[in-house]
Amino acid sequence: MSTSDKSWQRPEVLLYVMAFAVPLSFAAWQALLNNFAVEQAAFTGREIGILQSLREIPGFLAFAVVYVLLLLSEQRLALLALGLLGIGTALTGFFPSVIGLYLTTLVMSTGYHYYETMQTSLTQQWIPKAQAAETFGRIIAVSSLAGILAFALIWAGSNLLRIDYLWLYLLFGGVTLLFALVAGVLFPRFPQHTVQHKKMVVRSRYSLYYALVFMSGARRQIFTVFAGFLMVEKFSYSVSDISLLFLFNGILNVLFARRIGRMIARFGERNTLIFEYSGLILVFCGYALVKSAWLAAALYVVDHLFFALAISIKTYFQKIAAAEDISATAGVSFTINHIAAVGIPALFGLIWLTSPALVFYIGAGMSLVSLLLSLLVPRHPQPGQETRLQKPAASVAPEPGRLPV
Repeated sequence: MSTSDKSWQRPEVLLYVMAFAVPLSFAAWQALLNNFAVEQAAFTGREIGILQSLREIPGFLAFAVVYVLLLLSEQRLALLALGLLGIGTALTGFFPSVIGLYLTTLVMSTGYHYYETMQTSLTQQWIPKAQAAETFGRIIAVSSLAGILAFALIWAGSNLLRIDYLWLYLLFGGVTLLFALVAGVLFPRFPQHTVQHKKMVVRSRYSLYYALVFMSGARRQIFTVFAGFLMVEKFSYSVSDISLLFLFNGILNVLFARRIGRMIARFGERNTLIFEYSGLILVFCGYALVKSAWLAAALYVVDHLFFALAISIKTYFQKIAAAEDISATAGVSFTINHIAAVGIPALFGLIWLTSPALVFYIGAGMSLVSLLLSLLVPRHPQPGQETRLQKPAASVAPEPGRLPV
């Protein structure tokens, strides 16, 4: 895969290094956000909904990444975005106000979403199809390991040392920025096996993939915005409580994410997605009905673990995609993923003021739609057989530089 496959300077190692750096900022931002927003910026459900909608705008604009790639390579853009994530996080504690938190969130989110777009694209290009699911699982495990470290330090810093929000944000954002700078110096530029389109690519044969991505973005917002807010508002979880909850989630990901990747490779994307969305229907109904703080925490852990199963959407696309479409489609898919994400937090924030349970019942309905879509995924997806509505292709040549499915 590179000229230095026998050394540590390999593409997959760079992917793991960047994956480790991201949670040091994003996990810290996420773990501290609800308490920081409520305690220092006097947020209600309305403001938190607006902030989360603003946070998703850079993801909605991810299609523009193809134009940035006219100036920068994907690898360099990934490192630049990683640095921007660190800068935005580091600045957050300096602006404890509604407008200040909105602005620093936009900076942080631009870095995060452009990095995530590039990470997905580079993994699908650098890693053969037969190994992709397990590699995505390893990336999640490495990311979760960094998250464990971040949450443990946040718990210790806030609960034992009583460190101010400003210094916590500055510390974790600064370390992420340092990782980006060091990785840019130590790793060579790795070649791309297929020249990527430098324009937007939208193809009708990817329609099922687009639909799955859209619904995944809508489901993610229910968890990211309102499940965590439920813990703080309804059950009075403190910063240390939230950090411990995230810490436990991270431990489970370290233990099981790689195994989940192997499971996807063994049982296929279709079966994995059916299992995921069937479970999510029950989880969201549970959120709506829960009265116990401990049971809410259990639902939150299960909900978080289901995110690793979303690897199957990425590997499904890798199997049906033309090699030259991967980079451009990564940007387009992130935009599609965030169409619902931009509107849902603000709209559902208003619904929350009237009925928090209704927010989660709607989430269960979204999961049902995703379940119906997953039934259309073929058992052996490939170019020419993107959905079960098509007849199996008689013979499909493998893509250059990639293993046949």
